[in-house]
Amino acid sequence: MVFRRYPDMLWHCIGLFALAGGVSLYSIALARATHSPTSLWLANGIMLGLLVRRPLAETWPLLMAGFLGFVTAKQILGDPLLTTLALGLCHAGEALLVSVAIRRRFPVIGPQTRFLALARVGLISAFIGCGLCALAIAAMQHFWPAREFFTSFNTLFRSHFLGMVIAGSTSLVVVTKDWRRSEPGGTPWRLIRDLLLMAVIACVVFSVSRVPLLFLVYPPLLLLVFRHRFAGMVIGLAIIALITTATTMLNIGPFNLVAGTTAAMRVVMAQVFIGASCLVALPVVLALAEQDRLQARVRESELRYRMLADNSGDLVMRIRPNGDRQYVSPSVKELLGWEVDDFMHPRPDLIHPDDRQRITQVVTELRAQGGAVTATYRLQHKRGHYLWIEAFARLVASPDDDGSMEIIYTGRDVTARVLAEQALMESQAQLQTIADNVPAVIARIDMSEHYTYVNRFVEQVSGESPEAMVGKTIKEVRGNRLYEQLKSYLRRAYAGESVMFEYEANYRGHLLQFQAHYVPDRGADGRVRGLYALTTEITHIKNVERELLRLAHQDSLTGLANRRYFHERVSLVLRQAAQFNMPVLLALVDIDNFKSINDSHGHATGDMVLAEVGQCLQRLVREGEMVARIGGDEFVVLCSDIGTEDNAQAFLHSLWERLHMAVAVGTGTVEVRMSIGAAMCHGTVSVDVLMKLADEALYAAKEAGRDTYRLLIRNLHSSESAAEAIYKPGQSGL
Repeated sequence: MVFRRYPDMLWHCIGLFALAGGVSLYSIALARATHSPTSLWLANGIMLGLLVRRPLAETWPLLMAGFLGFVTAKQILGDPLLTTLALGLCHAGEALLVSVAIRRRFPVIGPQTRFLALARVGLISAFIGCGLCALAIAAMQHFWPAREFFTSFNTLFRSHFLGMVIAGSTSLVVVTKDWRRSEPGGTPWRLIRDLLLMAVIACVVFSVSRVPLLFLVYPPLLLLVFRHRFAGMVIGLAIIALITTATTMLNIGPFNLVAGTTAAMRVVMAQVFIGASCLVALPVVLALAEQDRLQARVRESELRYRMLADNSGDLVMRIRPNGDRQYVSPSVKELLGWEVDDFMHPRPDLIHPDDRQRITQVVTELRAQGGAVTATYRLQHKRGHYLWIEAFARLVASPDDDGSMEIIYTGRDVTARVLAEQALMESQAQLQTIADNVPAVIARIDMSEHYTYVNRFVEQVSGESPEAMVGKTIKEVRGNRLYEQLKSYLRRAYAGESVMFEYEANYRGHLLQFQAHYVPDRGADGRVRGLYALTTEITHIKNVERELLRLAHQDSLTGLANRRYFHERVSLVLRQAAQFNMPVLLALVDIDNFKSINDSHGHATGDMVLAEVGQCLQRLVREGEMVARIGGDEFVVLCSDIGTEDNAQAFLHSLWERLHMAVAVGTGTVEVRMSIGAAMCHGTVSVDVLMKLADEALYAAKEAGRDTYRLLIRNLHSSESAAEAIYKPGQSGL
């Protein structure tokens, strides 16, 4: 399944099987032929390059290929199968542990990889992996067959660790380096040439057994490091390691100069030499690799900066202390219409005259104090109009290392934004003027009941300033008593309801009436974040309403209720009387011969008579009784708690007697007499029936010669026109 998804995996497995098996066969056979321990175990490190390039789930075919290669080599040499399988598992575990550690820290290894960190992770993981592998193999060899454990572990660990460092590094370089780009033509000729030089010198050094020439290996190794960096080092060390181990195990080379050495001691010396070569080359190559990486980042950063500066719509400049420009971005042409050469020298004449002094001061302060500044000013376009430029400038040390300080300037066209801000400010000023002069208090209140805005009109209403109110709560500004009235309306508005209501409040010693409208303030998400309060003083409106109501219900001449108000009240009185089974008395009062008074003394005198009669009637009635003028000289008295018929007769008699009056007119007087017709009803009765009965009684009084009164009584079972008795002045009847 894996081979179908990744066709190249099959060839990698075949190659790894052959390479791991061949190296294992070479190392084991050479050690056995020379009767010495293996000085350099390379098989595990060879697998490392391929393992780190694959996800963990895809590494098992490669591990299996390396494992089978080792087992095959051991079987060719005739080793027991069970022991071989156990050793193969240890080798595979070592390679797997190191590859997983590197892959977790560096998922991708490329030119941007930090090789110092890679080397640190690789060495630590190799130390741990090789130690565990050597420990496991030594344990097996100590018990099966028995050998000295510490000696076995020491020998195995050194060979595995050196082999992992050299072979692992080499395999990483081989599989990650793009060899096609090493040289023009696609072949790494210079590297091959230098490696051949390294191999020749190493062969010469280790073929001479009389003179110690090991130091001659280091110059070509360092040459490889300086010319080819990591690739040159690891492949050069691999060549040194192979030649060193081969010649040492074959009893050839300068290590034989030490008298009385054994094969094991020569292996140790070879390993020390290989390790010393690593210690010589590794710090140098790591430092050079880090330097190359940093230089590449600097070049890339410079390239990106230049690309951004050249292609940015912003104007970018480097300004020397004398004002000359080290660099002006080509965007000056698109932005201001000027060529780059036109801006290489100071151009203060292009700054708007109103901004020139301010910008000069800003630049002076920047050069004196350092740091960075931002300024907005106007620059003249080549066509003559001005653009608003927002400039950011920072004082930095010159990259020329001459000790001077340069200004890095970045400017962009913000004309549209400035014009929009100016229009917005003008609009806000207009709205503020309108809001402050609207004859109503406009306020915004947040969710914590704090004022966040109050217009200026509040000063005319309460004498408080908006500045003193903003930041305070409604309770603090309005007091506890008024707050309790407003609290329920605030809750409704915070709940999302638009609320309109009226209330009263004392300000400056006057009781004022207000109409308030609370409107929820909703955010973009629809949630209520406060409310707007529009409060209008309606005291004058309420006064006008009361005056209109008074004029609608009151007779202007006498001050009594008019006919309209009388009809509104009489219906209510009759309903209440029927509900509580109470008698109702309605008396019509008419001035006798009023027309002759007008004709003889004039309408002014007639009005005086009407006013005097109205005042007299108002004085005579009790609380709860009603007096109204319903016609020219016709008045009405309505009583709902008259009680008995005797009380009704007594009331009418008293009323008739007291209405005899003399009204002073000029030097004389006018005698006024009254005719009264009254109706007393029990039970349910309509307004029209009651008025009709009272009118009949009044007609009877006038027929009797005026200046008298008549009372009609209607019982529960009487017809609408029937009456049980008529009472005359000074008489009592049945």
